[in-house]
Amino acid sequence: MLVLRGELRLTAGKAAVQAAHAAVMLYEAAERRDRGALDAWLSGGQKKIALEVPTLSDLETLERTARARQIPTVWVVDAGLTEVAPGTRTCLGLGPARAADVDAVTGDLPLL
Repeated sequence: MLVLRGELRLTAGKAAVQAAHAAVMLYEAAERRDRGALDAWLSGGQKKIALEVPTLSDLETLERTARARQIPTVWVVDAGLTEVAPGTRTCLGLGPARAADVDAVTGDLPLL
């Protein structure tokens, strides 16, 4: 799951890049942490879903909930060269993890 901050009002291109950053970061982390989960995700079609929350506070709550359920997370922190200030957290990535586990945390969020 790739969850972006709605209040930033990123352009479609910027949002796509932030989600891509999160996907790469999750992949790299899974290579180190849990090769079995990564292999299952790779063989299962590499599912990715882009979602949105209204605010940074909502993303922080989502991260806490995911971590409490032992779902891996990563933050995308922007360099600030285009649309947002340096250091802005734009996206939270979750996974790879079992779909049922992630859906329990993100199932009510709207698609991006």
